[in-house]
Amino acid sequence: MWIFDARATGDGVEFWCREQGSVRHHAVEYTPCFSFSLSDPHLYCGMLDAVEERFGAAECTFETVYGPVDGYRVCAGHRVAEAIERETRYAARLYNVDVRREQRYFAESGLFPCAYPGEPRFTAAFEVPLTSVRITVDAPPRQSSPISQVTVEHERVETFSGSARTVLTGLLECVEVCDPDLILFPHADFWMHRIAEQAEEFGLPMPFSRSGRFRSLGSRSYWSYGRREYRPAALIPDGRMLIDTDQSFVYREGGLRGVLVASRITGLVPNLAARYTPGTLISAYEVGEALRRGIAVPFRKWDAEGLRGCAELRAADRGGMIFQPDAALHVRVAQIDFTSLYPTIIVHHNLSPETVHAPGRKGFLPEVLESLLAFRIATKQQKTLDPSCAGIDRILKWMLVTCFGYTGYKNARFGQIEVHERITGTAREILLRSKGIAEEMGLSVLHGIVDCLWVQGSGVAEFKRRVEEATGILTEREDYDWIVFLPQTDGSGAYNRYYGRLSGGEVKARGILARRRDTPAYIKMMQRDLLAAMGEAKGPADLLGIEDRVRGIYRRYREGLTRADPEDLAIRRRISRLTYAGNCMGGAAVRALQRRGVEVAPGMEVGYVVRDAARLVVDPAWDAGTIDARYYGALVEKAWEEVAFAFRCLHENYNAAIPANSVNT
Repeated sequence: MWIFDARATGDGVEFWCREQGSVRHHAVEYTPCFSFSLSDPHLYCGMLDAVEERFGAAECTFETVYGPVDGYRVCAGHRVAEAIERETRYAARLYNVDVRREQRYFAESGLFPCAYPGEPRFTAAFEVPLTSVRITVDAPPRQSSPISQVTVEHERVETFSGSARTVLTGLLECVEVCDPDLILFPHADFWMHRIAEQAEEFGLPMPFSRSGRFRSLGSRSYWSYGRREYRPAALIPDGRMLIDTDQSFVYREGGLRGVLVASRITGLVPNLAARYTPGTLISAYEVGEALRRGIAVPFRKWDAEGLRGCAELRAADRGGMIFQPDAALHVRVAQIDFTSLYPTIIVHHNLSPETVHAPGRKGFLPEVLESLLAFRIATKQQKTLDPSCAGIDRILKWMLVTCFGYTGYKNARFGQIEVHERITGTAREILLRSKGIAEEMGLSVLHGIVDCLWVQGSGVAEFKRRVEEATGILTEREDYDWIVFLPQTDGSGAYNRYYGRLSGGEVKARGILARRRDTPAYIKMMQRDLLAAMGEAKGPADLLGIEDRVRGIYRRYREGLTRADPEDLAIRRRISRLTYAGNCMGGAAVRALQRRGVEVAPGMEVGYVVRDAARLVVDPAWDAGTIDARYYGALVEKAWEEVAFAFRCLHENYNAAIPANSVNT
């Protein structure tokens, strides 16, 4: 029994699985209960009597992360729980109220999706016994786009074109005949609504769902790490996996196996795991682990932060540590990265809300993250031999990164700001201790940012060993033949903008235009070509030797700008709002899309081409004609300046005796 989809019903759970070579549907009766506690039950005896009479409430003792709690168990739903809250004026503390029913059923039954019974969850080696198809609509996803051509890839490739009715009939018949378990579909969450509307208009059946029903997932604009995000509305079919391969962050980062691993370890079905953020996934994982351990999951957050004085806050709340680099070109540099630093600190230092004032007890967060951390370390090692593990490693990395952020999130089920502060405090101590070791060994520390150090000198292997021994945390090493730390506008070194040639010949870059999401494809291609040429140089002398060729690449792109495809000049950004107080490109893009009948929402990514920057005139990427050559020329120059900085360093400091370590500005 290999479960790949499930949903809650009025009286239980139904799920679909691969069993003995075919798809089976199971429905089970399952009514979960919630629990609540009161500091003084005698004040609410009338309410307790009514709840006992109507819903069979019973006294019980249940486990929380803080220990056993005396309270009451009620077999009823969300509305009853909220009524108890209101009746007690929010004095009642409720648990297990809003946990997904299918996730809770799996946890209590010892099951998890995308695996056979008894199979280990934390493994990258597992079977995927699914049949699949890939659907592609040959049109950009926008409100006015007609469905005039669709391609379906299964055992063969079929293309349906013509009128909307002809195309839709061919597509739906193909899905019905193939009867896939998995559908990979770029922009599925946009196109499924259009397909459903047109199928109803033409009176055609919708075979996408094996039960005929669809679950709706509403669109949502939300803030995440200081940035507005958008999740489009989705129609999720019963009995199949439907993955929007373009919009799903989990699929883009981890591929199909990344989605399946996220489902296996969280207990969420793949249709949800593919649509959620890493933060939601780590939260779901913690909830699932609590349920498996018989620990009640809080409904409302009440322990986000304790009462503290200003002096304590000033001492604790300092965030991550950064050593500012010199803006320069440096040679023979090693980068030492701590593997999953923050999660490792949580595990090694037993940091959890219930251990802040009781450090002697084993914490919930360290216990549940230990398995996930071990899994990540294992896949990180495996991916060097088996590239198929790389996607799984990326998903685990993102989940572990966000587990730290969730400890400080005010609504996190198992978070607390004091835990967040202790993690960053410990990380600062680790970075300072590592810097001290480097300096004791005569190494120069060029840069440091939260969980990694750039050092220069001999004895790096011994330095790495001593750091791991002193901190108990694994590290990774990368060696650069040369690296450039770029300047800020005031001339000081930027914290997160650099590029360099690794010893294997690959050029690694962070923070530059080629790495930014909103950089037009043409500018990215130019900068990548420039860096690829520079990657052939092993040192300063070699860089000077290829300078003319690099400048030639720059001139070719600069002169070819007016002949570039406008779509390659599209700027893609997430809009934070629909109305802007002042004039800006974001507001112009929103207005341009709305004029063409496209529905936009905060957090949505839009693509536009600048036609006239001075007058703030832009066109949607799919409807662009002329471009503002001066505006895009400035972007070309900006990209070139990031590369040209390396040559300026060389010309200003290079002499007959090449410096042994660095070339500074």
